[in-house]
Amino acid sequence: MQETQLPIVALVYDFDGTLSPRNMQEFGFIQAIGKDPDEFWQRNQRLSEDNDANSVLCYMYLMLKEAHTNNISLRRESFHHFGAQVELFDGVCQWFELINEYGRSLGFDIKHYINSSGLKEMIEGTSIANQFENIFACSYLYDVDGVAYWPAVAVDFTAKTQFLFKINKGINTVSDNRKINEFIPEEQRPVPFKHMIYFGDGDTDIPSMKMVKEHGGHAIAVYGNESKRATASRLIKENRADYACFADYRQGHEMHQLVTKILNKIKSDVELDRLRLKI
Repeated sequence: MQETQLPIVALVYDFDGTLSPRNMQEFGFIQAIGKDPDEFWQRNQRLSEDNDANSVLCYMYLMLKEAHTNNISLRRESFHHFGAQVELFDGVCQWFELINEYGRSLGFDIKHYINSSGLKEMIEGTSIANQFENIFACSYLYDVDGVAYWPAVAVDFTAKTQFLFKINKGINTVSDNRKINEFIPEEQRPVPFKHMIYFGDGDTDIPSMKMVKEHGGHAIAVYGNESKRATASRLIKENRADYACFADYRQGHEMHQLVTKILNKIKSDVELDRLRLKI
């Protein structure tokens, strides 16, 4: 007898400001090129504004340019080294197994995803990289010597929404532009939007939060300080997010309580759907 597949619930996270208190480039890389974070990001903003250019592509260009100027070889291993220095919010390292276990108790298969404008190669160097089903983030192309030389993927605020559809349809590759546009009936999609929980901290997450929310899922505005708290409050008032929550992922704290309650609601919705199908 074939085993019944457990319903999948996807927890989708932005990275910078959501799982980590600062932009990941600020943990090692910017110091290695002899800049301070404000200087680097101000320069990135000027480059973007002066050229009417995408700010994500601009920061990726600046990283390559500054690394070359300072004789830093940006191999994949270099990014992993910088990623290993990235700090995480309290409880993040224990969070995934904690939620996985709770999900199993409800009969769910919990899957975690990253949907970030940060660098995939740096996230791969963090201690939590193996917790994710997939990491959708910016990345580079590498030459024959293994050195980064050109952006392969640039993820801005609108690009983030396409990866939600990839999760929804069970597509694991960035390059697949065929299946993403194929018609797949809602009931055949591996991860319904109503089984998604999106975690984000700012304006770049607004389209994704809004889309998940409007499709019956849940959007959490995460904040790690008072400035971000004001942003989270605004997102609630503007109906962009469902909840605002402090970035403490330890067991028993507000984030843990909120997510377990959401999972309980999804469980109830699944059971009600099953009852409707019996009629």
